[in-house]
Amino acid sequence: QVRLVESGGGLVQAGGSLRLSCAASIRVFSITAMAWYRQVPGKQREQVAAITGGGITNYADSVKGRFTISRDNAKNTVYLQMNGLKPEDTAVYFCNTRPYRDWWGQGTQVTVSS
Repeated sequence: QVRLVESGGGLVQAGGSLRLSCAASIRVFSITAMAWYRQVPGKQREQVAAITGGGITNYADSVKGRFTISRDNAKNTVYLQMNGLKPEDTAVYFCNTRPYRDWWGQGTQVTVSS
């Protein structure tokens, strides 16, 4: 069974930083592309950043230059370093495969105050 556990969210002032972690119990994790997604109430879930098993990354325009996705295949963990946070980054952040499947975890709340 697939299990995804996100952590590291919290309340931070605009301009601050957070580092999110995703512990992923996924078979052949090392060759599975992963991504971070976020969701605001009333809006569609959107992809924020993605990383292939080989470490190739891509980012949504809204976070490019501020967020960095990385992975540690030995630990089956994906990270999202978020710098220069803005109030519009406030959302629940989820990790999942790319493309995603319907095995979402609980997510972790990120709240950025102004």
